[in-house]
Amino acid sequence: MIRDISLDPFVPLMGLAVMAAVAFVLLAFAAWRGLNGWPWRTFAAFGILTALANPALQEEQRDPLTDIVILVVDESASQSLSDRSAQVATARTAIEAQIARHPDTELRVVTVGDGADNRGTLLMTRLAEAMANEPRGRLAGAIMLSDGHLHDAGVVPDFPAPLHLLMTGRPTDWDRRLLVQNAPAFAILDEEVVLTLLVEDQGDVPPDAGDTSEIVVAIDGGDPQTYTIPVGRPIAVPVMLPHGGMNVIQFTLPQARGELTARNNSAMVQINGVRDRLRVLLVSGEPHNGERTWRNLLKSDASVDLVHFTILRPPTKQDGVPVDELSLIAFPTRELFMEKVDDFDLIIFDRYKLRGILPGDYLDNIARYVEDGGAVLFAAGPDFATADSIYRSALSRVIPAAPTGIVIEEGYTPRLTETGARHPVTEGLGGLTPATDKPDWGRWFRQIELEPRSGEVVMSGAEGRPLLVLDRVGEGRVAVLGSDHAWLWTRGVEGGGPQLELLRRLAHWMMKEPELEEEALTATAQGNTMTITRRTLAEGARSVTIVTPDGTTETVALDEVSPGRFVAEYEGAQMGLYRLTEGGEEAVMVLGPAAPREFEETIATGERLAPVVATTRGGVVALTDGMPDIRRVAEGRPASGRGWIGITPRDAYLTQSTSLKPLLPPWAWLLILSALTVFAWLREGRR
Repeated sequence: MIRDISLDPFVPLMGLAVMAAVAFVLLAFAAWRGLNGWPWRTFAAFGILTALANPALQEEQRDPLTDIVILVVDESASQSLSDRSAQVATARTAIEAQIARHPDTELRVVTVGDGADNRGTLLMTRLAEAMANEPRGRLAGAIMLSDGHLHDAGVVPDFPAPLHLLMTGRPTDWDRRLLVQNAPAFAILDEEVVLTLLVEDQGDVPPDAGDTSEIVVAIDGGDPQTYTIPVGRPIAVPVMLPHGGMNVIQFTLPQARGELTARNNSAMVQINGVRDRLRVLLVSGEPHNGERTWRNLLKSDASVDLVHFTILRPPTKQDGVPVDELSLIAFPTRELFMEKVDDFDLIIFDRYKLRGILPGDYLDNIARYVEDGGAVLFAAGPDFATADSIYRSALSRVIPAAPTGIVIEEGYTPRLTETGARHPVTEGLGGLTPATDKPDWGRWFRQIELEPRSGEVVMSGAEGRPLLVLDRVGEGRVAVLGSDHAWLWTRGVEGGGPQLELLRRLAHWMMKEPELEEEALTATAQGNTMTITRRTLAEGARSVTIVTPDGTTETVALDEVSPGRFVAEYEGAQMGLYRLTEGGEEAVMVLGPAAPREFEETIATGERLAPVVATTRGGVVALTDGMPDIRRVAEGRPASGRGWIGITPRDAYLTQSTSLKPLLPPWAWLLILSALTVFAWLREGRR
């Protein structure tokens, strides 16, 4: 039971103050004049003001509430290092036992793990959430069991009681980590790109750790190569990308003896390889309507360097025109076809026939260029079916389809074959879907009959005859288009068709662009979700084998979403490098950084929390120094010392009932005031 005096005035406080001021002035005047009754009138005035203030006796029935101490237990990944988990378990048991000895104190235990999306340890956020669930007036203190590494130091709550850190870890801990300080997102193929690496030692580094370290480098999970780099200073590492598209480069340090973890000994860099310029040589046999189509296509791409060679007059032509009037300079055919041919990414023969311009050794050199990794596209016209066909040269060993000598002069609509519906060059061409029976394209009116010898027929023409044949020859690629009427689609004849799309895809496939590989396994990542895509010309069910960063193997079934395209989504539970294999195809994908944020810095420290703890008069205590005692300290006093930490009693309570009783009844006030007034009057009258 708590008793107190409270006021419930009959008049507003402002009115009461005015009355008091008037009474003071009158009484002061009476005292100045020396009137005998002024002291009694003072008592009377005070009594009147007191009566108007209506003093009352307030009685409250209160139930005391217990104090609350919040224990934040760090269960993030870095707490699994060394014996930190055991330190946490022992300290938690000791804290619970000490708090239990205080019958008027409760312990609230909350845990914090790794933040989503690699946000690290969110200690302050978790403390703020715990505070929101408890009455602020009952919070007597907070204790954090952690290694001191937090990643939300800017979100410090206004804690009303002492805050303490009981720090895990040991003074002898040390760790070595690998950092990539500089890595571009894009790089030019066939040019060196320089990465900046740093090997850094932290903590109590032993004398035998060494000033150098081996580093293992692997690209796309391939054969590793080992080098030696210094420790403690940045080093520039030149790398040349092996292919276009995404290249995943993994750097790994061997685990040193005694270091805390090897999770931060790896770093992975993803660099997209792009071509600087695409060099294309277009050889036209004679001017025709389709020649401009090829030229416009290639010139429309700013990244293409085009050399166009058109044969206007064969050496055997005798028309009486002086040779010195035919051209200003001689065309450098030998330089192009013998010395510089390997500088081109693609060579296109557009309606070319043997006319004695290019000697046989030139054409043999082009065949060698294909076998060594080059690309040649043959756009066949009527001359391809004659005795002067380019097929009758050394190039026949790389051309996948032989002419039969028949030229078909009739209208037909190009169609995709079953293989073409699966091949990335023609898959979904012009918006085609698997349900489309006949594409809504304009007709072509000429086709050279071809007899495929190798490769894949992806488009057919009149009566289902092969129209477009693709093949791989040695390291290179070859395509044969059995018609010179593709330009009709560009002109919009009978509605036209996807001519530019077809020719662009064809050219990029021949130049080995990764997104147009017919046999490919790729993956993209969105957060922790990996989308796996398998493209293949083969049929049948598919499943991909996934090797996770910790070495676990999983098998995931792929669903066929379109002909030749199989897709699956996979939720990665870990961050790091994943290896994918399916049907002889391999790929690698990185989810998050190779070293999660939890392992960027692993040596326990109190420096980050020390400023926060100091503002609450709390302390930072290493558990290796022993478990501190928990004491009660008055608010505003230091709450930590040698071997102890303090909590502040809050003396919180819950009011069950409240009652107000007048200090005196009205008749008593009337009697007292009347007596004082009469006595003062009599006193003055007697004078």
